[in-house]
Amino acid sequence: MDTLLDRFCRYVKVETTAVEETKDIPSSKGQLELGKLLAAEMEAIGLENVGVDKYGIVMGTVPGNVKAPTIAWLSHMDTSPEASGKDIKPIIHKNYNGKDIVLPKDKTKIIRTDRTDGMAELKGKTLISADGKTLLGADDKAGVACIMTAAAELIRNKRIKHGPIRVVFTCDEEVGRGCDKVDIKKINAKVAYTLDGEGEAGLENETFSADLATVKITGVNIHPGFAKGRMTNAVRLAAEFISRMPWQTLAPETTDGKEGFMHPYIIEGGAPEVTIKILLRSFVTADLKQEAKMLKNVAATILAEHPEAEIDITVKKQYRNMIEHLAKEPRAEKLAEQAIKNAGLTSKSESIRGGTDGSRLSEMGLPTPNLSVGMHNFHGPLEFACLEQMESAVKVLIELAKLWGKQKR
Repeated sequence: MDTLLDRFCRYVKVETTAVEETKDIPSSKGQLELGKLLAAEMEAIGLENVGVDKYGIVMGTVPGNVKAPTIAWLSHMDTSPEASGKDIKPIIHKNYNGKDIVLPKDKTKIIRTDRTDGMAELKGKTLISADGKTLLGADDKAGVACIMTAAAELIRNKRIKHGPIRVVFTCDEEVGRGCDKVDIKKINAKVAYTLDGEGEAGLENETFSADLATVKITGVNIHPGFAKGRMTNAVRLAAEFISRMPWQTLAPETTDGKEGFMHPYIIEGGAPEVTIKILLRSFVTADLKQEAKMLKNVAATILAEHPEAEIDITVKKQYRNMIEHLAKEPRAEKLAEQAIKNAGLTSKSESIRGGTDGSRLSEMGLPTPNLSVGMHNFHGPLEFACLEQMESAVKVLIELAKLWGKQKR
């Protein structure tokens, strides 16, 4: 029988790194490859109406055996572009000894217990990491594997009473485009749940609101041997721009909890022109305008000193805090809390210092809180997953199916 661990290791080996610098949908061919693999497995398991659309979105239905509202389970197939996702080699650490884990292919990469919340408490459990050369892809293939395992169990065990469950796997969540082509009318569900959370028993009902600022700095270029009094170096102006942004506050490395930030994460170009991409984040949507205003004020100070330069700032909406929309269907959270309790766990309501597809889906009219799937340290080579926590996520999904199976439409 295909196990949860089998599925997870199989999925992470498919390279699905999202690519920000393209307009292709999906942004990488590997996402289509994984989508076709998942669709074939869904059909083999017994899901109905399985398909992969032209945008790479995979959808199928676990048929219900009672009359009840349709719900949806979602995870994203892409992995973060912040670390390599090529040739991932998962390593299984059975009966974890509670100590630091040195990754074998790069011994400078060490998963440290003193820098990883909750890691010491996982002693005796089964952990899965990469080898130090890549990320693992638990974000969000842990979610994909948990959903596939829960769907298989519901179809296998006819004694579990539940309504229809829509299974949806999306693309390009990591570059903010995960729901650009999702049709909630086609999903046609009362509520949805993304399986994209850290640790165990988490119920995340609040996210950042998010915008993306693109700063384009144009200088005056000339041969450096004849540049005195004539050159305006865009690289130097970009350095000035970043140095004048607040970093003791409003930076990821100096904030936590409900504090927002401005995060310059990509800089490209040369002396003639430089582009900086900056993430704007706040739990209060209105604060995003203030963050954008700060960037424009920084630009104004630089232009006052270098009037021959040009600085253009464009701001693109990404997603909004899901808490603003979940109140429309209180059962989305209430039944998730009960499902976690029924699975023998203590629910932890949390705010995400990030976003999920659920942020966009909730805004679009489909209330979608986020659930834990046992991932840790995501977006880098120190990422790992805990098998027992993934198994808990499967139990929560089964309990959710039971609870929604008792609801009236």
